[in-house]
Amino acid sequence: MTNEVTIYFDSPKEFIQSNIKPLNGIAGLYFIFTQSIEIRYPFETSKLLYIGMSEKRTNSIGSRLSGHFDGKSKNIGLSSYRKVEPLLFTYINFEMLRNIWQFRIEDLESYFILNFVEHYGVYPICNNKTGFEILNNSLTTSFKVDWKYFK
Repeated sequence: MTNEVTIYFDSPKEFIQSNIKPLNGIAGLYFIFTQSIEIRYPFETSKLLYIGMSEKRTNSIGSRLSGHFDGKSKNIGLSSYRKVEPLLFTYINFEMLRNIWQFRIEDLESYFILNFVEHYGVYPICNNKTGFEILNNSLTTSFKVDWKYFK
């Protein structure tokens, strides 16, 4: 039997250092998206560019986002979109899901990426990993993700 949990996202934050710094020490997932550019995915359009994760507090959401912000992550897609317009982000603190998700953060990221693929037909345009490992697990929780947030 699986539990279905609906995921709603917090207010979008500007992708700037002053919004990133407070996330140092927090592990979880983060989502980077455009303010106005809609990406034409096979099934539907979305402003979502990237789904990422921080698996531990020492390599936190704050440090991962900083790496994307200053280009150290070498994600050329994110850097290029940022040159065209300011980006936004939102995140999910893994602590909030720890009681209902029995697997690793890496598996949660895979779940979200594959759920995106199911709804949009392809990976987010700036992601370059697949995430099929999660399919080998038997899940007791499924998430209903509010992908319309990124419209």
